[in-house]
Amino acid sequence: MLREADDAWKRYDFPAAIETVKRASRLDPSNARLLLSLGRMYGLHFDYATAEKCFEQAVRVAIQKSETLTIAGQYSYDFGNYSMAENYLRRALKEKNLPTILVKLAEVFERLRRSEEATDLVQQALKIDPACASALLSSARLNRQAKQLETAETLLRNFPSNADPALRASAAYQLGDILDRQGRYSEAMAAFFEAKAMLKPLAAQPIAELKVMRARINHLIANISSDKLKQWTAIANLFQPIHKIVLLGGHPRSGTTLLEQVLDSHPDIISAEETENFFNYAYGPLLRGHSDNTAMFEALTATTFSALQQARKNYYYAMESSLGKPLNERLLIDKNPSYTFLIPAFIRIFPETKFLIALRDPRDVVLSCFMQNLPLNQVGAAYLTLESTAEEYTALMGVWQTIVPLMSSPFLEIRYEDMVENLESVARKTLDFLGISWNTQVLGFDEHARKRTVRSPTYADVTQPVYKRAVGRWQHYQKYLEPCLTKLKPFIKAFGYE
Repeated sequence: MLREADDAWKRYDFPAAIETVKRASRLDPSNARLLLSLGRMYGLHFDYATAEKCFEQAVRVAIQKSETLTIAGQYSYDFGNYSMAENYLRRALKEKNLPTILVKLAEVFERLRRSEEATDLVQQALKIDPACASALLSSARLNRQAKQLETAETLLRNFPSNADPALRASAAYQLGDILDRQGRYSEAMAAFFEAKAMLKPLAAQPIAELKVMRARINHLIANISSDKLKQWTAIANLFQPIHKIVLLGGHPRSGTTLLEQVLDSHPDIISAEETENFFNYAYGPLLRGHSDNTAMFEALTATTFSALQQARKNYYYAMESSLGKPLNERLLIDKNPSYTFLIPAFIRIFPETKFLIALRDPRDVVLSCFMQNLPLNQVGAAYLTLESTAEEYTALMGVWQTIVPLMSSPFLEIRYEDMVENLESVARKTLDFLGISWNTQVLGFDEHARKRTVRSPTYADVTQPVYKRAVGRWQHYQKYLEPCLTKLKPFIKAFGYE
């Protein structure tokens, strides 16, 4: 039954997956793990009340209360309900005051920008176990965010060599960031190389999944045409309601988070930050019944009008559920640079979409992506070497270059360097393109960002005013980037960065 549920999940048939686990739980009602899994499923699909009921039932039947409460807290953190995560982790601590639980709760507080409370919890964990690797890692990160770079560096230099490889890799990433901020570029790159070396042995599965995804994308781009896109766009007025929707794409680390925070500060705009709602609820279900290698193009061309209408309805339901508020008449910005690959799918399902594409010097983009400590999924696996990072850049931005002359949909390219040089000018141009009136609140985006939960990996940076230190950073690492420049040169030229 669990294999059946997993298969349904992979087909984006989430109701079937949930129903199967519910049946399994009824057969084994004292199985806390099943109830936790069921709660996680509900939480990932924004039914937090039912998720909490499942977690509470799991706690009631569990023999190991502390472990069950901790898992419930971790699952709540994973699906972004930080208040629920705090509740379960606090209760877990009352059962057992373990360093690992203290650190998990500190991570919740860190996301909520309750830095002093997070620091206090980490210190408590280190008093119990001075060698706790996760506590040492959190302490270093909090010190780094507080600009206590020497303290953070000392912690990272002495990080336990017997810790889990993923934790050791995270420590190396943090050390690289600190050294980069101090202008110690050769040492920084050595730290990043060390982090990648620890992760490479763990990357076989995500690399294989990346190859499948690349094959699908290549097939789609090889078959898409101007006539096909015009055919899809021509039916826009047949859909009801017609939505005000924008895809904010480009390549990761091109300034999409900065632009999204600026626009979200406008009262007539609401943004969704790197959710999987489009893939899970609109596009993914259309793939059912199609082979892996050709699913994208075949699914988009074969789908029916009624299926498209349902996809639109499901997407907007998921968006309002995940945002926790109705969209009303506001413009929705779906900020997700990885969805640049899926622009044809957006045009097929939402032909009224406008496109904002963030651009940045490709050399800075590749360097920045390489330096990020990302989960080891398809995206993270693409950044394990500078060469593979450059290959991923050319794949994604190659899609944009191929699609843009074929599409009739309105689009605007925004350069990161222009944003940091003159934010107001870029904001005015962008709002004019979107048909939104000017509002000075967008210039106070950093204050606005401090009032909302930011789920991007750069959540700590977006609450800062605009800074220029990241412009041209690639020049400090030019010797390392040399093997990638031939691959990047066409994009450097095309985007005006020669």
